Amino acid sequence: MAQQIQVSIDRNSPVPLYHQLAEQLAAAVDTGVLKPGDAFENELSLADRLELSRPTVRRAIVELVTRGLLVRRRGIGTTVANEVIHRRNELTSLYDDLRRDGREPITEVLEFNTDIVDVRASQVLGLDPDTKLVYLERLRSVREGPMAILRNWLAPSWADLNLDDLTNQGLYNVMRRKGAIAAVAHQTIGARRAEPSERKLLQLDKNDPVLTMTRRAYDSAGNPVEFGDHCYRYDRYLFDITVYAS
Repeated sequence: MAQQIQVSIDRNSPVPLYHQLAEQLAAAVDTGVLKPGDAFENELSLADRLELSRPTVRRAIVELVTRGLLVRRRGIGTTVANEVIHRRNELTSLYDDLRRDGREPITEVLEFNTDIVDVRASQVLGLDPDTKLVYLERLRSVREGPMAILRNWLAPSWADLNLDDLTNQGLYNVMRRKGAIAAVAHQTIGARRAEPSERKLLQLDKNDPVLTMTRRAYDSAGNPVEFGDHCYRYDRYLFDITVYAS
């Protein structure tokens, strides 16, 4: 049964009613009153209990879903999301993001191939199309379960990467130790239906989506450092980006 959260609505406040509701419900999640996986009170019950219109309650819930705090699933209803890692608009790795949030990354190297040809990756890295690249695929998890599949392509000079290092550190950490420092990157963020192999690795249901990010990273001189094509569990990851007016 869904827990009923005590909410105080000030109808004389200039703050929109939906935002008052969303902020108090978000606080219940942030403070642990509502825990990951908990059932969330349904829209009609919440509207009746607080004497709010259903569109107002619906807008508050949609805001929490957008912020990654709630998850809506057909046949299950609305539940509190599992702990979500927020990737801010900084050039960091998932490993760095997890450590910053006080969580311990768990990495499994799924594939390490020093003899792969990929025209798209070669173009990004400024190499001939038939260049044999280093391909790295890893599964990144946390205590609660799998979070992301990380696929990276590197120049042939990285063929001597140590697999133990890749298991115990983030790729950017390993590259920094060898003098390759990513200074700027172009990222493309999206979403799609998970492939069967991805569903199995990320422990997703058949119709669950994945968040995606492709990244082209360059050093301070503009030289390509790496090309990544990653996918993330939609309920354990969130891109948090700040934009500014020109």
